[in-house]
Amino acid sequence: MLNGFKDFLIRGNVIDLAVGLIMGTAFTAVVTALVQSVLMPAISMLIQSPNFDQFLVFGQIKVGVFLTAVVNFVLIAAAVYFAVVLPVQKLTELASKNKAQEDEEEEETEIALLKEIRDALAKK
Repeated sequence: MLNGFKDFLIRGNVIDLAVGLIMGTAFTAVVTALVQSVLMPAISMLIQSPNFDQFLVFGQIKVGVFLTAVVNFVLIAAAVYFAVVLPVQKLTELASKNKAQEDEEEEETEIALLKEIRDALAKK
């Protein structure tokens, strides 16, 4: 029973999940700092307000708070997409392109070697 538990803990996907969770938590601080310290101040320079919390207030319904949350979400999504997703996609494409080129070169080398062996056997 303990061996099964040990195998479960050591299995790669549990460790990958833990590392992903830790890195995600750490990355959240980076993205939040980017949005709060760079992107929102840049927007507030344009609209003369640090957030939208006071916009569109109808009695007790504060639509501006929701609007601020939506803008923050869009900014966070854009920051993650342009700072993480696109670069990782480019790196993945580059790595797969290099791998394909290496595989092609290896295949050409193998074909040349097999031709040499064939020719050597034909001479005998």
